[in-house]
Amino acid sequence: MATPCRYIGLVLIGIGVLLNLWTDALFKKHKTTVKPYENPTHLGISGPFRISRHPMYLGMVLILLGIAIALGPLISLVVPILFVIVMEIMFIPFEEKNLEQAFGKEYLDYKQKVRRWI
Repeated sequence: MATPCRYIGLVLIGIGVLLNLWTDALFKKHKTTVKPYENPTHLGISGPFRISRHPMYLGMVLILLGIAIALGPLISLVVPILFVIVMEIMFIPFEEKNLEQAFGKEYLDYKQKVRRWI
């Protein structure tokens, strides 16, 4: 029997998947890389990038959080928390440095307007 937590988890998973698909489609449309260690050729500022500078990471967190909530035990929340920590330490700083080098003031202005996560 499904509990309300399972439904909440499924909704979060669905939102995360849709967010990642939408963001990935924008990367493909603008022919720029999704890989954080490659040089970007387009600064995404429309669609999901209006609410988050890193909507794909946000989508992944929502998926992991949804899975954790659907599973039930509080220990399940360790995975999404660790994911955020790893992104904050290993990927986002490097990626934001690349974006700043590639787009300069345009990226800095965008960074002032849009939060990192949401």
